[in-house]
Amino acid sequence: MMVRLSEIEIDPVYLDQYKAILKEESAASVKLEPGVVAIFPMYQKESPTSVRILEMYASRAAYEQHLKTPHFQTYKTTTLNMVKSLKLVDMEALDAATMPAIFKKLTVDKR
Repeated sequence: MMVRLSEIEIDPVYLDQYKAILKEESAASVKLEPGVVAIFPMYQKESPTSVRILEMYASRAAYEQHLKTPHFQTYKTTTLNMVKSLKLVDMEALDAATMPAIFKKLTVDKR
């Protein structure tokens, strides 16, 4: 499994437009891509332009395939001028024993 946290700062002028595009992209990714376990966009309460996305993929290959999809490419190209900064943080589980249970629950819930 591959887990990543995307830390994104959005230009306030584009915030509503960005959120609509992100919502559409994340929904399409989870619905259409079997290798996408979860994409969970959120923002900081005190700073709505500070967007964070928890991304979970079945494998690195699933992530690489995700980057090639039309919905991701549309998201990337249409939001490029809206993003002030982007940091991608690859994560590792502290307790790997919990990962299979999480993975099973998320994949069962997607069906």
